[in-house]
Amino acid sequence: MARRLTTGAELIGWWAGLTGLWLVLIGPVDTLEWAVGAGAALLAAAAACGARRAVGRR
Repeated sequence: MARRLTTGAELIGWWAGLTGLWLVLIGPVDTLEWAVGAGAALLAAAAACGARRAVGRR
C-alpha cells in the first residue's frame, strides 16, 4: 500500500512539474491546448517514473 502511495505521489509530482513548465514556456493557452499539454505531461511523467525505477534497481 505504501509503495502505491509513493508511486502515485511521484507521478503527480512529475506531472505537475512538467505541466507547469509547459505552461510557462508556451505562454497564454486555451482549454484544448491545456488539455493536450497535460496529457503529454502525463505520458512523460509515466516515462520518467519508469526510467527512475529501472535505473534505481541496479
